[in-house]
Order: sequence, then structure tokens, then C-alpha cells
Amino acid sequence: MTSAEFTPPSRKQRVRTLWISDVHLGTRDCQAEHLSQFLKGYHADKVYLVGDIIDGWKLRGGMYWPQAHTNVIRRLLTMAKRGTEVIYVTGNHDEFLRRYSTLILGNIQLVDEAVHITADGRHLLVIHGDQFDVITRYHRWLAFLGDSAYEFTLTLNRWLNHWRARYGYGYWSLSAYLKHKVKTAVSFISDFEEAIAHEVTKRELHGVVCGHIHHAEIRKVGEVDYLNCGDWVESCTALIEHWDGHIELYRLDDAQAKEAQLKAEMITN
Repeated sequence: MTSAEFTPPSRKQRVRTLWISDVHLGTRDCQAEHLSQFLKGYHADKVYLVGDIIDGWKLRGGMYWPQAHTNVIRRLLTMAKRGTEVIYVTGNHDEFLRRYSTLILGNIQLVDEAVHITADGRHLLVIHGDQFDVITRYHRWLAFLGDSAYEFTLTLNRWLNHWRARYGYGYWSLSAYLKHKVKTAVSFISDFEEAIAHEVTKRELHGVVCGHIHHAEIRKVGEVDYLNCGDWVESCTALIEHWDGHIELYRLDDAQAKEAQLKAEMITN
């Protein structure tokens, strides 16, 4: 995917809330250009950054910070300056911020978790989700090992899509494919969803908005509304709350396909 493939709406769409997670600024696989374009297309009352926005794990090993990553930060600061409430929920890759998790700077808040009330009255826990990942909590060395393996998969993915593009094929995510096909990965996602849904039930809330596992989804887990933002590394996804409380799962691939269809219709007409 290239930034030239997607053109945002010429007018900003007014929405109630945006949720994004797992941007991983500071890594080579962060799709910062796409995120900047996405944010430019909306005016929101609230934006929740649901963890792993900055990848502190990766930055410890060496500095990688191109202009596109700065542009994302600048876009968020501009939104806050113009009245959007920006709520940064800390994650495990940006856990260095958890020591400041009561910080408020104008329209920007830093928290470990929050409760969001939708326009239709639902109370949603907003949390990154690493607290419900057994590997991250109790086997930290395995988490780092898994992160390295994931990074290797993304590197393979980058080369694979380079050659696919040369032969006229579209973008395809190897890591997303493996998540759906490898039995242990499917089991991990299911266990994560069940654990976080149990916590929501215990707190007597209606649902949860989370990230962490890079698997965007809106579904029911029992009686709990489970909403996962996904990521801006592989799938480029976000959650959007409209003014009636309806929450939509945004996918860049779908937006690009719709844009291409509209352009084709305009040419035909």
C-alpha cells in the first residue's frame, strides 16, 4: 500500500469518537502516512489512543523516527488544540508512560484505562489489554521473544508485498494470515477475548474497547460488546462512534476499494 492510493474525504466528517491502537511509532512497519490521512478526514469530540502508540521497546534498541511519525503526533496535537479531547491509554510497548498516568495537559489526558459512555448509553471499558495477556504478564521474556518473531514476520511480509506489487498483486498480510491459520494463535486470541470479557462482566459494564493483539473485531462475547481497534502496522483499522452511538469498524482496505469504485463510477458517468 502507498499513501497515494487513498484520498481522504475533502470535507472532514463529524463523528463523536475515534479509537486507534497499536500504531507502533518508532518502527519501520508503522503505517504512519495512512494514519495521518485517516485523522485528517475526521473531526471528533474524543480520540482514544488505546496503547502501543509509541514503541518504547523498539526505541530502546536504536532510534528510528522519520518525519511521517512526527506528522502523526503533530496531527493529534492539532486536533487537541482545536477542541478534540485526546485520551492516551497506556499499553505495554509504551509502558514507560504509566508512571505519568494521571497527567493532564489541556485537552490531552494520560491514563491506564477509562470508561467511555456511548451516545446510546453503553458503558465501555477502554483498556489496551496487555493486562489480560498471560504471556505479557507472567512470562516477560517470552513476550520479547514473541515480539522479535513478529517483527521477523513483518520483515518477510514487507519483502513479499514488494514482489507482489511488482507483479500486479494487491497487499496481503502474512502475519494476519498466520493468526487465522495457526491453531495456537487462534486459541490465544480466543483466550484473550474471554479473559477481558470476564473482567467487563465483573465490573458490570456493557463492553470493552481494546487493542494489543492486532486483530480488529466487533462481536459479542457472551453478553459483552467486544470491540478491538486492530492496529496501524498490518491492517490499518480503527473504531468510529457516530452520533447515534453506533460504532463502526474502519478498514483502510475497504476505504480504498470504495474510493476506487467511486472514481470508476465518475469516469464512467
